[in-house]
Amino acid sequence: QVQLVESGGGLVQAGGSLRLSCAASGRTLSSFYMGWFRQAPGKEREFVAAITWSGSSIYYADFVKGRFTISRDNAKNTAYLQMNGLKPEDTAVYYCYTVERGGSYSTPDYWGQGTQVTVSS
Repeated sequence: QVQLVESGGGLVQAGGSLRLSCAASGRTLSSFYMGWFRQAPGKEREFVAAITWSGSSIYYADFVKGRFTISRDNAKNTAYLQMNGLKPEDTAVYYCYTVERGGSYSTPDYWGQGTQVTVSS
């Protein structure tokens, strides 16, 4: 089992920045991918970004390319999502997730509880 705890969400004006953190505990060595999904009110949960254990492969949804940056610190078992140039349409609950070795980068095995990001216009 892997436990994930997100932090760093909040309210920000359009054009602003936030940095989300996701701290993992438990069987963290099995977490090959770490990443983020988001879910806006009335919409399905959608993929945002993912990164491999080594950081050698990174994946982004088209709508965040050039604005968001994912990274991870394995010594701290923590992943980060730096979000710049935020838009009102980025408003959503952001969920951290992990994928065990052998899985797809966008098919989570474990989820965090989510953190709210609200972008005002």
